[in-house]
Amino acid sequence: MTFTFSMRGAIKTLAVVLSLAMPLAMAVSTAVDARPGGKGGSMGSRGSKTFAPTPGTATAPNAAQPMNRTMQQPGAPGMAGPAAAGAAAKGGFFNRPGMGMLGGLAAGFLGAGLLGMLFGGGFLSGLGSMMSIIGLLVQVALIVIVVRLAMKWWQRRNQGQTASAYAGPSGSQQYGAGNGPDANQTAQTNHAYGAQPQEAPQAAPRSALGGFGFGASRQDERPVEIGPKDYEDFERLLGEVQAAWSNEDTDALGKLATPEMTSYFAKDLAENKAANDINKVSDVKLLQGDLAEAWREGNDEYASVAMRFSLVDKTLERGTNRLVAGSETPTEATEVWTFIRTNGGNWEVSAIQQA
Repeated sequence: MTFTFSMRGAIKTLAVVLSLAMPLAMAVSTAVDARPGGKGGSMGSRGSKTFAPTPGTATAPNAAQPMNRTMQQPGAPGMAGPAAAGAAAKGGFFNRPGMGMLGGLAAGFLGAGLLGMLFGGGFLSGLGSMMSIIGLLVQVALIVIVVRLAMKWWQRRNQGQTASAYAGPSGSQQYGAGNGPDANQTAQTNHAYGAQPQEAPQAAPRSALGGFGFGASRQDERPVEIGPKDYEDFERLLGEVQAAWSNEDTDALGKLATPEMTSYFAKDLAENKAANDINKVSDVKLLQGDLAEAWREGNDEYASVAMRFSLVDKTLERGTNRLVAGSETPTEATEVWTFIRTNGGNWEVSAIQQA
């Protein structure tokens, strides 16, 4: 098939537009997720379960993304996850934050095809004709299928090895107004959380100083009871953390989160200041939430909660308030927040994971 000059020019123009649009779209999506936890991906510590997948819930059916930033050390005494999981959590060449292995492959092959169209070169069989383009798409599709099958096999293999250590409650019972075992009590508490049956976690070693990776202790088999007051605290912390972040109040964040999480918040805020930006999060409303798992490690109690919430997330230029990213339109986010309390004290944010 022979292309006319105008047809070749049109294809090259389209290739240039796509080449410029793809990285721009990726940059915009990264800038919009500038809220606490959204900018740095998943971060924090979950005690001995830091590198273990969170059980799926009705709010977040899939396991949360692994930790991109944590002070826990994979493979150290007290860690319930294998060393390989820790390496994946830190993100390698094919597992960078915001871009999985498939995303990197797809972007690479598409970019190669576009450059081939631009400069007249070939990619595998070349892109000099329409049949070559179709051939390229078929090749990319085959590669994606093979990679997906390989990843599923690998996931099944890992799950088979760690299922006994990471087993969590299955199934989730949602509570709302007029629904659940006690509708009147739910209407009074007026929150969007669900509840999930808890099983006593199996004994497993953990770090004695959760979030810093020192020492070792063991999980306590006594179950952790999470009641309406706890759910209210989780919802309150969701809003207060967003407010303190918007005000760039690291002192307030230090009272709401663990020292590890506070250090991540402070680092991200410092990066915003260096870029002359300020991120404002407002109108935070919890839409749905349920308990993924709760467990005890020594004097510490942990609760991982899946939350879907709406918010207005915008980044402004410092001093001028010119809109840099985001908008006044509310968006939705689904995250898994892990909370910790010691000796029955106040809950603090210990980790935030993207779901």
